[in-house]
Amino acid sequence: MTITPSRYLRPAMVAVAAVSIMLGSAWAQDRPPADAQPLSSIVRSLEQQGFGPFIEIEFDDGVWEIDVFKDGRKRKLDVDPRSGKILRDRADG
Repeated sequence: MTITPSRYLRPAMVAVAAVSIMLGSAWAQDRPPADAQPLSSIVRSLEQQGFGPFIEIEFDDGVWEIDVFKDGRKRKLDVDPRSGKILRDRADG
């Protein structure tokens, strides 16, 4: 019995392509939109509101998730990337 590589290689290539597409679309959702404000502008605005120092900034689920201190207390913020508006502000720890 002769085994042809294409018989087994083709399903593997299809699987790799499917995973690549899924990962690519997941990655595209975790980056700011084209019309987002520069992150430096958002950070500067938050500093002017009394936030800082900044611990971690990550873009996830369509918002900037920011771990930062204000008045000596750690806060967790969700910030709109287009407007820079704080959507959610909660104590963190």
